[in-house]
Amino acid sequence: MTNTATTAKPNSNSTAPAENSALVSTQGVTTIADTVVQKVAGLATREITGVHALGGGAVRAFNALRERIPGATASAGQGVSVEVGERQAAVDLQIVVEYGVAIADLAKSVRRNVIGAVEQMTGLEVVEVNINVSDVHIPGDDDAGESTESTRVQ
Repeated sequence: MTNTATTAKPNSNSTAPAENSALVSTQGVTTIADTVVQKVAGLATREITGVHALGGGAVRAFNALRERIPGATASAGQGVSVEVGERQAAVDLQIVVEYGVAIADLAKSVRRNVIGAVEQMTGLEVVEVNINVSDVHIPGDDDAGESTESTRVQ
């Protein structure tokens, strides 16, 4: 996604100046980088019970390799795309859910938490949070992968 697009246009009936935003005042303008919104949204998503991981299979595999490198950490923005305007933001999430979790309820919780965190921390209005559930994590899948790896030559 690009760094444009979601800035609201004042409607013709509005007499409010652009300075009525928490980020725009007569004393200056505050801009929020896309990566800030991306990290906040990613961390807020991970806080919700039932979210196993963020990102698709390839992204998760790449980050698993990155975590094995000493000093490297997984990206907080993995599986998160954002569009940030002057006063508004839109968020797209790609998540893996735990088996047995009601996906519709989980999506509502994730959406509520992401909107609250982004709006509170950045002052931006979140106009939408789109959630793509890309996989279901089944308990024991990770253990099975580790046991076959441990039988290999070391």
